[in-house]
Amino acid sequence: MVYQIKSYIKFHWNSKNQHGVHSPFVFDLVTKCFYDTRKYPEYKDLKNYRNSLLQNKNLIEVTDFGAGSRVFKSNKRQVAQIAKTAGISSRRSELLFRITTYFQPSTILEIGTSLGLATSALSLGNKNGEITTLEGCPKTLNQCKLELQTLNINNVISVNTEFSSYLNASKFKPTTFDLIYFDGNHSKKATLEYFDLLISTITNDTIWIFDDIHWSHGMEEAWQTIQNHPKVRVTIDTFQWGIVFFREEQRKEHFVIRTTKSFFLDKILAVKNLWGLLN
Repeated sequence: MVYQIKSYIKFHWNSKNQHGVHSPFVFDLVTKCFYDTRKYPEYKDLKNYRNSLLQNKNLIEVTDFGAGSRVFKSNKRQVAQIAKTAGISSRRSELLFRITTYFQPSTILEIGTSLGLATSALSLGNKNGEITTLEGCPKTLNQCKLELQTLNINNVISVNTEFSSYLNASKFKPTTFDLIYFDGNHSKKATLEYFDLLISTITNDTIWIFDDIHWSHGMEEAWQTIQNHPKVRVTIDTFQWGIVFFREEQRKEHFVIRTTKSFFLDKILAVKNLWGLLN
């Protein structure tokens, strides 16, 4: 926990808004997507999805193949508590929706479904896209399927599987996935394994998003290894996410970007994030 706090303070000190970006591609992404303040009607669907989970007091038996939980001591967990502590935040859910809307990826892979908070954002961002989402826990995945039905989301293929087994067994063709959202096993070894197994699927326009890149010292080492990979051209560190682009026309650059352009809102969120790390 102390490590994450130190990492966040370092991030906040080094991060910039659009004024520190000299790449036209990244500048447009930041100003037209990250800082897009339009109130999309889909935000209401995302909110309703979240509220439905937060009101669900049922207990489910969770099978955890990842780095484990810093909150839960038992595998029997309340759905509402999983959504509150382990799910993507409301703000990041809306940002993920905007990123998907901005790039309109036709094929998406999500590694780590959990209760589907991110899945719903990916789906609503491009309703004509096809999403394959992987989850190791059958009970959690079943709960996600039930929630997706409430929004009439039908462009999601849910697979109950251990991630490494699925990725090793799959014979991926090039251009398989336009966007991959990595939110599974938050360990250095697993993250780099997934990276190596999927690197053959990239195209010039592929987008990869890694969650919790500052989760631990190991995850920060994995992020640095990814940044230094010869096929990686542009990366954006938003603290919670590491976003990767493979655009050959771009010179190799790494950005540390705040996801809000408001100075005062940024300070409020900084305090809120630090408080969240402490509690």
